[in-house]
Amino acid sequence: MLNNLAPFLVHWAITALSLWVASLIFRGIKFENTSALVISALLLGLANAVVKPLLIVLTLPLTLLTLGLFLLVINALMIMLVAALVRGFKLSGFWTAFFASIFISLLSIAIDSLVSSGDPATTIQMPTGSGKWL
Repeated sequence: MLNNLAPFLVHWAITALSLWVASLIFRGIKFENTSALVISALLLGLANAVVKPLLIVLTLPLTLLTLGLFLLVINALMIMLVAALVRGFKLSGFWTAFFASIFISLLSIAIDSLVSSGDPATTIQMPTGSGKWL
C-alpha cells in the first residue's frame, strides 16, 4: 500500500502547484487560503478519476463529432465542479476555467516529466506478450 502512496502524493503536489501557478496567471482564479488550494487539488484529482470518465462515455458522440475538442469542455467542467464544491476556491466563469484547464494540464505534464524518474511503477506501460490481440 505504501508503494502506491508516494506516486499519489507526488501527483497531488503537482496538481496543487499547477493550480497555484494558474491562480497567479489567470485573474479569474482565486484561492482564499492554502487549505482551499490543497483540497481543490485533491478534489480535482478525484473528479478526474471518477466523474470525468463517466462524462466522457456519456458525451462520446459529441466528442467524436468535434474530433475530441469537447474533451477540453469536460476539463473546464471538472474545474468548475471543484470550484463549486470548495468554499475558498473562486472561479469567474467558464472561459477562465476553459483556458486554465489547458494551462494546468500542460504545466502538470511538464512538471511530471521533470519529476518522474522513469520508474516502471510510476509510468504507464503497454502489456507485453505474444503479440496476439485476442
